[in-house]
Amino acid sequence: MMNLRLQELGLIVYRFSLGYLFFFIARCLFVLFNKDLLEIAGLFDFLELCIYGLTFDTSAMFYANALFLLGSILPGTFTTSKNYQKGLFYLYIFFNGLALALNYLDVAYYRFNLSRLTSKAFEVLENESNGLALLGSFLIDYWYLFLLYFGSLYFWAKLYKYLTLERVRTIHLRSYVASSIVLFLLVPGIAIIGIRGDWRHSTRPITLVHAMEKVDHPTKADVVLNSLFTFIRTFGKNNFRISEEFSDLQINQLIQPIKQYESSKEFSTPPNVVVFILESFGREYWGAMNYSRKIENFESFTPFLDSLAQHSLVFSNGFTNSRKSIHGMPAVLAGIPSFDVAYTSSQYSNQSLQSLVSIAEEMEYSTSFFHGAPNGSMGFLGFSQVLGFDKYYGKNEYDNNADYDGIWGIWDEPFFQFTKDKLSENKSPFLATIFSVSSHAPFKIPAQYEGKFKEGYVAMHPCVQYTDYAIARFIESSKKEPWFENTIFVFTADHANLSYFEFYQKSINRFAIPIMLYAPGKSWGEERFDLVQHMDIMPTVAQLMGYEKPIRSWGRSLLSEEDPSLVVNYFGAGSYFFMNEQYICIYNGFEAIGFYDKEDYGLEENLIQNRTKEMDDILVKGKAFLQDYNNRIVKGNLEAE
Repeated sequence: MMNLRLQELGLIVYRFSLGYLFFFIARCLFVLFNKDLLEIAGLFDFLELCIYGLTFDTSAMFYANALFLLGSILPGTFTTSKNYQKGLFYLYIFFNGLALALNYLDVAYYRFNLSRLTSKAFEVLENESNGLALLGSFLIDYWYLFLLYFGSLYFWAKLYKYLTLERVRTIHLRSYVASSIVLFLLVPGIAIIGIRGDWRHSTRPITLVHAMEKVDHPTKADVVLNSLFTFIRTFGKNNFRISEEFSDLQINQLIQPIKQYESSKEFSTPPNVVVFILESFGREYWGAMNYSRKIENFESFTPFLDSLAQHSLVFSNGFTNSRKSIHGMPAVLAGIPSFDVAYTSSQYSNQSLQSLVSIAEEMEYSTSFFHGAPNGSMGFLGFSQVLGFDKYYGKNEYDNNADYDGIWGIWDEPFFQFTKDKLSENKSPFLATIFSVSSHAPFKIPAQYEGKFKEGYVAMHPCVQYTDYAIARFIESSKKEPWFENTIFVFTADHANLSYFEFYQKSINRFAIPIMLYAPGKSWGEERFDLVQHMDIMPTVAQLMGYEKPIRSWGRSLLSEEDPSLVVNYFGAGSYFFMNEQYICIYNGFEAIGFYDKEDYGLEENLIQNRTKEMDDILVKGKAFLQDYNNRIVKGNLEAE
């Protein structure tokens, strides 16, 4: 009965097409909630991106509806029964509901991740014992998104049921078999084309990188993509690959991954080192990093750190080599950046490597790591053991739930005081790393400090002030300790967070973080504007400690006369940016797709049509870095040679 199969095909097309409508609604919400982070010129620009996105939506929907489509084309009149059709409905709603949920989750999560959600997005929860508390907090903060999500899903279900299939008990066998064969060939064939993104045999399945092909700004690729597609396309992928484009000699000439410095002789005895990795503490919040920029109506939220900066080495043009908290520890302490995949979450994370910790151990320092979250949070406990820290202090060791914030860990102020007490028990010299907790979503401060700090303009501002206050209390109480005067304090952040000022909403400045060195016995009092990054911290501190042996580092010592090293980070959609003192290069993993002036942080004027030798040089160095980075990780060659 030909009409039955035609009716079924019509229903398949109708039900499948509903996905385009609700993916479009999700894309509209994504842009509406994140418009300050996306470089969209206007309505027509947005609609053009939506058209480009249809290819990726089609691929995602075929993934989501594979079982539904298979169930819809099975031959036999039983498929028209009420119970069978009900089963198809639940199958359809379940998988499309999951697809829609990922897109709605990204409406909120994108502001913190700055790229579309991938399968690695949940690595931050892998080691968390407080998952239910985090989920509850997310539900409270974004209750309106959940209402929108379930409302959308409800209307999707209603539209699905708008057209139904009539119950059929008898068929004309010959025409039914013939039409079934056509259906069995047609639907899977279209599905394969849809998943691949093209019908041509020469075309490889589309990936995240393909979203960059028709856009003139990297953030627009995130509008073109959808979260189900990016999640599926990154699932189970090993992003570390061996490359042999450059010889070892060329690598050494281009990026010099092994460096050696003479002792700075700044300290007559080996100094203690305390490294603060401040959670989500973007450069935007820190006044001393911004006063020289003359940002209109700028306001600082770090009064104590500003006062400390007057006696410090302030690097006000610093950039992160990490995107999430779990990336920060290897980037700061070992000079190992993380891009779309966290090094600490990869299969290569347990290998021996050179780091500030191994250098300190070699120089007979005692070493300790402090993080007020439940032990094991973020995987820090495990990676601290890989690095070789002597001691780890977390929420368990603090052992007082009265100071627990209920979500992430112990409030910064009491935990920093606990840290000071433990440091005083150490023998000198010592190396300690303190990873703060409180400047983080859901953006709370202790009840006794409500009203003490300025409200600011975004939810992070009171939290930043609280952590600044906690640091002030730590420094003041530490001044009474005998180890204080011979100590280097390093202040940086793992990554940036919510931004308010337009300057920091520009694409490159979303990676802007503070780097500052303070030593009580030194009157450094200098602000520097050269490019610096996380990878520069390890060789700089090692030189201050008096270490003179080879160092494996893609960064440089900030005390040396070397040219600034290439700033590198991952944009999303398979693309990276490289930045030196002349240009910013956007690289999609295969070729450069944009060159911009170093001050064009918003990537507004692409200079690729006027390509110069200097532009080619930054691309070559960037590719050489990525090769050496991947090869050393895969080959287990992260020690100094």
